[in-house]
Order: sequence, then structure tokens, then C-alpha cells
Amino acid sequence: MTHIYLDAMGGDNAPACTVEGALEALRADQELKITLGGPKAEIAPLLSEAGDVKDRIEIDDCDEIITNHDAPVMAIRQKKNSAQVKGMLLVREGGADGFVSAGSTGATLAGGMFRLGRIPGVERPALAPLLPNGKDFFCLIDCGANVDCLPAYLPQFGVMGAAYVKAVRGVDNPRVGLVNIGAEAEKGNALVKAAYPLMEQAGFNFVGNIEGRDITADLADVVVCDGFSGNLILKFMEGVAGTLMGMIKKEIYADTRSKLGGLLAKPAFRRVKKAMDYTEVGGAPLLGVQGVVVKAHGSSNAHAIACAVRQAVLMARKNLVQTIETEISRQL
Repeated sequence: MTHIYLDAMGGDNAPACTVEGALEALRADQELKITLGGPKAEIAPLLSEAGDVKDRIEIDDCDEIITNHDAPVMAIRQKKNSAQVKGMLLVREGGADGFVSAGSTGATLAGGMFRLGRIPGVERPALAPLLPNGKDFFCLIDCGANVDCLPAYLPQFGVMGAAYVKAVRGVDNPRVGLVNIGAEAEKGNALVKAAYPLMEQAGFNFVGNIEGRDITADLADVVVCDGFSGNLILKFMEGVAGTLMGMIKKEIYADTRSKLGGLLAKPAFRRVKKAMDYTEVGGAPLLGVQGVVVKAHGSSNAHAIACAVRQAVLMARKNLVQTIETEISRQL
């Protein structure tokens, strides 16, 4: 039985969507147990329809809630009866196999660093979401945990991203690329020029620099960058996807002919929308800490929460933390 601790109060739509997502995840996986962390008085009434999975779900009564307005490090230190703190401590002690939250990103990062700790040899943990590339998904690492990086961090991101993609996505010998403004090794700023030879020596399948226009061109399974660039890429992709879908919808309803064509093409549009939908992925794993942590999107609906839980389950069952530890030790 895989045990996941879910922050029930994290996210814009909590606790209703987190509870609903937990139930969806439980019904899809008979070998899953979930602990919901949050105020019992608010969560318990939402479990009235949980009869079929009631024996595999429980509530950890946490009377403190960390919000996006709290200073992350201070909140992790002071709000000891919050789901972020209690959940990660349970993972550290072996009482849970993974932690999932759609709440404060800063608190999740701080909790991972100070309550779980880094894997030996890892300089900086990193967030690594899966993003669509038209064929499947690629891993973008880092997407915001480390806005300022040293060259030595980037090959470690590559090691962790490759281990994640291989274990969870089943990609053999993942291709690892480095985000840059040109394909040539001598291009870029001081950070990427210094990181390039380190990436070549890292032992993974390094395919060189990846320009911005090629990030979604299926040239790499793992795309490495500093957290500042990664966060810009992530949010730009989200914005472009939303804008394109809005433009397509507007043009379809522009006249009768477009409406008829749109009706015929509706199944195709639905498939494209699903491929671009972050809710199908779940969340971004925090790689490099000594435990399974998945940060779900703040606006996650119930299905996105269920997918984030499923992602944490896969990471736990594939022993991803141990795999990363082994791969990092080989680089030392």
C-alpha cells in the first residue's frame, strides 16, 4: 500500500477540490492510501460520499494553514501544526511515501529543504514540471526553485531530470539539452558557457544547446536551465496555450461556415486541448530532496489533484529518490 500525504487546504479551490481529487485518486488505485492534512471540521463534511474508500483515507487535524501571504521559511519554522510541516515530517520519518500540495510554492520548497533535507551531493533541489512538445512530454528543470544558479548546478539538474524521465516516463537514455540563445557551444551568457563543458562530462546523453524556438520541438527529453529562465518559459507556454485556444474559439464562432467546420473538427480540438492541459500532468516534482514531493498548480481542479497524487505514487513506487541519490553519487 502506497501512502500519500495531501495538503487538503493548499490551492485556490481547496478544500473541496483537494478532497474530490483525493477520492478520484483512491478510486483509480486500490493500492493507495491518502492522509488529508487540514482542519478536521472543514474536511470531514466533504467525505460524506467517501464510503467506498473510507478505509483508505484519513484526516490529520492541522489547525494552522500556510498561505501565499506568509513568508515561506518563517512559516515552515513557526507553523508546526500545518499540513506542509507535518506532511513532510511524516515522509521523513517513513510514515508516508510522498507529499503533495497545491499551496504556497515557497513553503513547499522551504519544507523540502529544511524538513526533508537535500540528497547527499545535491547542491540545489529543483522543480521539474512535464510540458507538452506535440509528441509527448518533456521535463523542464529548473522552473523556479533557483533563480540564481552556479554552473555546477545545471549538470546536476540534468542528472535528476534524466533519472525522473527514465523512471516515471519510461524513456531509455533520455536526451538532455541546455537552454541557450544559440546552438553553438560558445553562445550564451557566462552561466551557460561555463555549464556547457560540465554538461558534456556529466555522463548523461547530452544533445547540446536548445534554442527557445526548439524547446517544444522534441529535440530533448530533459531541458535544463536556471530557475529564472525556466519560470519564464513555463509561464510563457501557459499564456500562449491559453491565448491560442481563446483565438481558435473566437474564430470558430465568427460565422456560420466556421461554426460548421468547428463542429466537425471538435474531436480534434478536444484532443489538442487535452494535450496542452496541465491538469493531465498533475504537478512539478521537487527533485533533489530526501523524499517524494509534488507541487501541484495553485489553480488545480479535482482531476489535477488526482493526477498529482498519481505522479507522487509513481515516483515512490519507482524508488526515484534512491535512483537520484545513486546517479548523483556517480558524479562526485
